[in-house]
Amino acid sequence: MKQIRISDAELVLMEHIWAEEGVRAARLVQLGKEEMGWSRNTTYTLLTRMVEKGIIQRADPGFACTALISKEQVRMGQTHTLIDKLYEGSRQMFLASFLKNEKISAAELEEIRQMIEEEGK
Repeated sequence: MKQIRISDAELVLMEHIWAEEGVRAARLVQLGKEEMGWSRNTTYTLLTRMVEKGIIQRADPGFACTALISKEQVRMGQTHTLIDKLYEGSRQMFLASFLKNEKISAAELEEIRQMIEEEGK
């Protein structure tokens, strides 16, 4: 699966595009203003950049936006970016830090153990 990295601002718009495939740019402008205080130009600049990056598709009329990438692709890309930036690329350091600093239920811990065992096979 191709890993995609997008900016935080692009992620705000992607959440709306994933939720409502074919959402029109005018609606995204309205949501950007309400949620982020963005101007119309800011939202359209982001959308244009997202089209150029190949993460959304624009369709006329009305600049209807459709995602060309999945949430999972973005999650993987963002996770790799986080691990690279904060943990020197070490997944072991990341996992150790996560387990040490997060409250994890016994059921969640068991599920994590099972995932690790499956990956080791």
